[in-house]
Amino acid sequence: MVHQHVTNKHTGGMRRRKMVGPTVGILACAAAGVVEWPVGAVVYIFRRMKGRRIMSHPIHVVYPRVSRAIPI
Repeated sequence: MVHQHVTNKHTGGMRRRKMVGPTVGILACAAAGVVEWPVGAVVYIFRRMKGRRIMSHPIHVVYPRVSRAIPI
């Protein structure tokens, strides 16, 4: 595994890759998925596009928002 260190021009400090934000994002995505995927599956029976939108919500909306909200 190669660690990527990037020197910040302005502060001269070292910056490592984000680890906490994406990890918490995955946990939030899984928690939202536990609720939204079964609901989306039921809605999919009657309204396909709406069901797909509900089932894709955790991965397209929840994960990116949580991941970007935590800058570590």
